[in-house]
Amino acid sequence: MSGRTIGLAAKAAEATTAPGLRALTLMLRAGEASSRELVEASLERAEAAQSTLNAFRVIRAEEALAEADEADRRLDADDGAPLLGVPVAIKDDVDLAGHTSPFGCGGGRRAVRDAEAVRRLRQAGAIVIGKTHAPEVGLWHFTETPLHGATRNPWNTDHTPGGSSGGAAAAVAAGVVPAAVGSDGAGSIRIPAAWTGLVGLKPQRGRVSTWPDPEAFNGLSCYGPLTRSAADAALLLDAIHGNVPADLHKPQPPREPFSEAAAREPGRLRIAVSFATPFGVPAKVDAEHRAAIESLAERLDDLGHEIVRADPDYGMVGPTIVARGEAAVEEWLCAHGEDRATLEPRTRAAARIGRALQGLPLHLARAAEPSLRRRIGRVFERCDVVLTPTTAKPPPRIGALEGRGYWKTGNTAGATCPFAFAWNVTGWPGISVPAGLSAAGLPIGAQLLGRENDEATLLSLAGSLERAEGGWPLPPTGQSGATANDRRLCWTGGLR
Repeated sequence: MSGRTIGLAAKAAEATTAPGLRALTLMLRAGEASSRELVEASLERAEAAQSTLNAFRVIRAEEALAEADEADRRLDADDGAPLLGVPVAIKDDVDLAGHTSPFGCGGGRRAVRDAEAVRRLRQAGAIVIGKTHAPEVGLWHFTETPLHGATRNPWNTDHTPGGSSGGAAAAVAAGVVPAAVGSDGAGSIRIPAAWTGLVGLKPQRGRVSTWPDPEAFNGLSCYGPLTRSAADAALLLDAIHGNVPADLHKPQPPREPFSEAAAREPGRLRIAVSFATPFGVPAKVDAEHRAAIESLAERLDDLGHEIVRADPDYGMVGPTIVARGEAAVEEWLCAHGEDRATLEPRTRAAARIGRALQGLPLHLARAAEPSLRRRIGRVFERCDVVLTPTTAKPPPRIGALEGRGYWKTGNTAGATCPFAFAWNVTGWPGISVPAGLSAAGLPIGAQLLGRENDEATLLSLAGSLERAEGGWPLPPTGQSGATANDRRLCWTGGLR
């Protein structure tokens, strides 16, 4: 059986729903729940799921409950902070005052202040219940480390939720929190979003400050939302976007709140369907994934958009991301003083390669970006949005790449996830949205790629799709679902 269409997935009897970010803010404003009740329920789910999903490295129960009590006092005083009292999670590469940020490794100094993105998140009133797992230095498309173990997919715990924002995606997909902040340096938000049935947005480079780093991973990486809807992704981006004077990248401000963009119809768009990859050869796309994208293109046509066939001209974008990314791994390990003897051999190999690529190779890779942007950007002379698969294949099984070396792991990652990383080189926005379920009951993602600074069109299109389909599914409850798995997380939803 081919992959089910979005409509069928959304209407599947086993799919369940849960309050999202916006719904919880409205509940709190209406007095239908207290922040303490929401945070207690979220902490209970987080702890209960640790033995099954292993999504969190840190669960900050005592701190979060104290912040919830303060949020309730502020709610009683009609404080207008937009996310006041709502529990959320953050990935383990972003600084949270009083906690380390080991990014899948074993060290890390305690942060003396919040990263700017977290400062803005907390200024908006959100309560961070914990920090979520990632692979070592965010290198891979799965979230497994010798030190922290394997993070598992709520749809089927024999599989990874993806990487490197795997813990964040697992927590949101399982209903532990309604939203999380991830990071994306080569697809690390969009890939786990695709494999856990979420909306995952990589914003324009610099849209969300990376301070205390003037830029992240040589300009490749950025922070962004993982949520269960486009509206929630927009709401979270509204809260965390913005810059400090020391940021190297400061895009022009949005013309309207992102929430307004997600709520309005996008108008008739020209959408280019593409299965081309930056490697210069056609990707071996899993048949169900290809069918899901073709089905989504038909649905977009039904919604009145013009569907065309056009491929971005990627040129030599592949080699440039290797130089920038691996050099950044070496720089990160040096900056954080990690004990390299404790790292996986493939992580140490990435750092050695990165060290060799520093200097002239890195300079040339960065110098190539303007010409690559012009070359790739010509596709927008023929379209408004590019539609691709988010990944070429379904999520690997847990342990499938355990003990494999750098080259084997990297080649597998490239074959599995070839569609996301070019937009990290250009710095432009991209979003993954659910595109159905495979016959095995695993989510499939579709990627919408946009012009520079045009998150609004992507959110508007994603929101329109979502409204047309009646929302996206969450993992099945109980023993229902396409795949029997005794270790599946039974997500109960709602408040307890």
